[in-house]
Amino acid sequence: MFDALARFADGSARRIGLFAILFFLLAGALGGSVAERLDPYGADDPATETVKSRERLEAAGLRIPAVLAVVENASVAKPSTRARIEALERSVRRRGDVKSVSGYYDTRSPVFLSHDRRSMYFAVTLKPTDDKRWQEAGADIAEQLSAHPGVVVGGAAVAQEQVNKQVENDLRTAEMLAFPLLFLLSLLFFRSLIASALPLLIGGLAIVGTFLILRVASELGSISIFALNLTTALGLGLAIDYSLFVVSRYREEIAKDGPGLAAMRRVMATAGRTVFFSSLTVAAALASLLVFPQRFLYSMGLGGSLVALFAALISLTVLPAVLTLLGTRVNAFAPRFLQRRAEADARPAEQGFWYRLSRFVMRRPGRVATFSAVLLIVLGLPFLEIKFNTVDPTVLPETASARQAYDTVSAEFPPYHESPIWIDVEGGGPRAAAQVAARAKRVEGVAEVAPPQRLAGGVTAIQVISAHPFVSDASEDTVRRIRAIEPPPRTTVLVGGATADFIDFQGSLGRHLPIALAIVVLATLTILFLMTGSVVLPIKSLLMNFLNLSAVFGLLVLIFQDGRLEGLLDYSSPGAIEQTMPILLFAVAFGLSTDYAVFLLSRIKEARDNGASDSESVAIGLERTGRIVTAAALLFAVAMFAFATSKIIFIKQNGVGTALAVLIDASLIRALLVPSLMELLGKWNWWAPKPLRRLHERFKIGETQLEPQVNP
Repeated sequence: MFDALARFADGSARRIGLFAILFFLLAGALGGSVAERLDPYGADDPATETVKSRERLEAAGLRIPAVLAVVENASVAKPSTRARIEALERSVRRRGDVKSVSGYYDTRSPVFLSHDRRSMYFAVTLKPTDDKRWQEAGADIAEQLSAHPGVVVGGAAVAQEQVNKQVENDLRTAEMLAFPLLFLLSLLFFRSLIASALPLLIGGLAIVGTFLILRVASELGSISIFALNLTTALGLGLAIDYSLFVVSRYREEIAKDGPGLAAMRRVMATAGRTVFFSSLTVAAALASLLVFPQRFLYSMGLGGSLVALFAALISLTVLPAVLTLLGTRVNAFAPRFLQRRAEADARPAEQGFWYRLSRFVMRRPGRVATFSAVLLIVLGLPFLEIKFNTVDPTVLPETASARQAYDTVSAEFPPYHESPIWIDVEGGGPRAAAQVAARAKRVEGVAEVAPPQRLAGGVTAIQVISAHPFVSDASEDTVRRIRAIEPPPRTTVLVGGATADFIDFQGSLGRHLPIALAIVVLATLTILFLMTGSVVLPIKSLLMNFLNLSAVFGLLVLIFQDGRLEGLLDYSSPGAIEQTMPILLFAVAFGLSTDYAVFLLSRIKEARDNGASDSESVAIGLERTGRIVTAAALLFAVAMFAFATSKIIFIKQNGVGTALAVLIDASLIRALLVPSLMELLGKWNWWAPKPLRRLHERFKIGETQLEPQVNP
């Protein structure tokens, strides 16, 4: 397969280059507007009680407020206030997409009055529609009302629209920050202007390809807007990683024998094979997110896995074609102070820094392995104290009107009415609903129960207000007690609302997590076995990946939950981690950690296959990949750290967490833990039962033994 790819690049280089240019233009044209076609966050699991309750209540006619308009300097004691509020309400009520508007003057409910009676808010419900039109309507109403002085507009529909806009802005900011830094680092690592431009060229192609993939996916199903940032950064980072590996190997090969088909065949048989297996491990890890029913997670899984494969595709087709066209000119325009270093990098050596480091480690493997493992475990200890929260308007920056309205209503108005518990009662008539309401009123933690509201189809809605914040142990206990109420005969009772949604979301994640874990573990074991022929190395990689993840999770708790770097990272700690973050980071970081394991193990195996001893092959492999893996990790970390500038905190968490994962893996694990454990295990690193050895011999994928003088 890889030999065919080499011949394809050598014989059709110009056509491949022309096709890549046309694809770039087409993908940019079609995918450029992808953000406008993506849907909101999406945390629903249709199988949960909360979603079933909400769908039944909405089908029966209940509408939850989508827009809240806070009117400041609106004292109830002023005669002019009523005219002002009612004029605002009339302007909204006339809209065709509005179902109802309710406030203090038509309900006389103190819920709409601030504690000091100097501010009010009114609530707007919208007619049934899809998510996209729902949030667009909210944005239009916000724009309409915000034109009036002293009016701050929020609510779920407005918040979702503002989150979408913020995601787009954050993406542009991250790209503007990342590309100059990536270019400078690429120049430093590649020592040549032409060579350093190639990763960015492939990365740019990966970005527009990502936009096109998400655009196509959005036409076939519902894709979350939050997939845009992750998949873009992932596509850019992986394309740079893969091109770094391929270009470095190509420069090494042409330094020995010059450019041509023979050099490209060796590149594809080694670096190309590594990129192939690497992309499979990353894609498999991210594909595990497809088992989750939540739009946010399965969007990440779909987009991420396809982007990983796409990054590999262009690195195995377009990049070899460009290298074929360039030949020795890949080393052109090298600054004088980097030229000699570039020539040294391109020629095998056994006395470099990474070779000496591996020898240092392997002379004292027990102590180094113990130190590294203990350090990772200590870094992971804060993870034991992790607390979770969910996505609400507080993820927005404080300048966003939805965040301001949410903070104002939470602090200055009767508490917790913006996040009620909803009880759906079906059957039994008004008497049964009244019995449920009476029993709910006696539940510990309930502050208020509204009169039952009759809806269509024999459905009754009961609104319950908790005495505590909706994301709190006390409110969760209250929901569980309400769910434990025995319903009257021939009556069905479902409990939903914000707190119930939080409980059910965590339950859904817990039910699907074992399946995702099994997919990742089995895929990693299988792919690494096919690459190495060993059952020990895949198991060891799994254990090291889990150590890496525990350290990353512990650091995230220290940074974001405990608020250690609020000033540096420009955020306010919510005192918790967004509940999907560990799962998302598990899939992404696990795939990337295995990615770097593939890079290193492929060169170690190549050296061993070419006659080096077990110990020497580790030293040679680390020498030939240490600089490349470190460079790849730094470049990828820059691409991900750029999202630390995001104004949305859980995107910031994801960017920082992923960057930390690749940096820890490329330094502590690949430089210290891997060589020390390989020295301790010796020949047992390559052990496999005889039946599996025969299976590996049968299914070798593109494996080519190179001449002994080719050092990895």
